[in-house]
Amino acid sequence: CPLSPQAFPLPSLSRRRRSLLVLCGPAQTGAIGLVCARHLRCFDYEPTIFYPQRSPDPLIRDFTTQCEKMDIPFLSYLPAEVQLIDDAYSAVVDAVLGTEVALGTEGTEGTEPCAAILATLRHVRVPIVSLDVPSGWTAAAGGAGDIRPAVLVSLAAPKEAARRFQGRRHFLAGRFVPEELRRKFGIGAAEYRDSDCVAAL
Repeated sequence: CPLSPQAFPLPSLSRRRRSLLVLCGPAQTGAIGLVCARHLRCFDYEPTIFYPQRSPDPLIRDFTTQCEKMDIPFLSYLPAEVQLIDDAYSAVVDAVLGTEVALGTEGTEGTEPCAAILATLRHVRVPIVSLDVPSGWTAAAGGAGDIRPAVLVSLAAPKEAARRFQGRRHFLAGRFVPEELRRKFGIGAAEYRDSDCVAAL
């Protein structure tokens, strides 16, 4: 999640407000959330992870271990009192459902533990940063869900759902996409500055 220096510049945050809460679902988007937390730690932010249903996939288990070795704390439960989240964190990273659920390929937003997490996300007041597709949104046609992120980070290319995004910042993390795939799928090239891994859209 290297976008944070752009969306939430470290010098603008007090030491206490460098804390970010990363909410991870049980599938691929949750794994991306773990990677995001690891990057946040590398950039001197203070992430805390809530990851209630851990994947048995060996690669994702490795991501979890990496976060633990970096001394990133894991919450054992998500506070039911939303004010506690608002007071403790400067932003919440939404890595709960994402594209695989939005496309109907993995579970539903009504299943636990995702339903309880989304119920909390709907009421937080601190900015939400959603990864790829905000949780509860459909990837293509249809209306936006109840989650209203302030920041959207599209992965590889913006999904159709991004047209409904009305937050303040939209970033693309797609520098890793090979030119052959860009041509095949008609993905336009974004303007990346210097060594940045994300581009503002």
